Amino acid sequence: MYDSILVPTDGSETVERTLPHALSLAADNDATVRVLSVVDVRSIQAAGADDRDGVDAELTADAEAAVEAVADRAADEGLDVETAVRHGTPDKEIVKEASESGVDVVIIGTDGKSPREKLRALGSVSERVVDKADVPVFVIKHAHDE
Repeated sequence: MYDSILVPTDGSETVERTLPHALSLAADNDATVRVLSVVDVRSIQAAGADDRDGVDAELTADAEAAVEAVADRAADEGLDVETAVRHGTPDKEIVKEASESGVDVVIIGTDGKSPREKLRALGSVSERVVDKADVPVFVIKHAHDE
């Protein structure tokens, strides 16, 4: 049923809660794990003109490390792995990657923000992916510790 599973990562602890679910689903279905990290261009654009290249290089290196960490875990489980790093707005690039790479499902975590933090952030990447994706999206919820 699932031949290819997209696992977005930003290198945070959120992927640590998401990854066991994704790897289990991939193993159960002999599916390929496609790992994606998105360099948020808004962070680059917010930097001063003289700093943009450095910020881009640092964020790209962080994204590559995040992808590699997840890919290594999947490979350790004997799973086939594909990786990608994109530049753009995270939710848009995740949806675009899901469409272009032909994955069957996206497995993404929530970041555990409190309701007040969510209001300040004007929604979350996972919520926007659920709204826009053409494939099923499994959301691994993180309960916020009050």
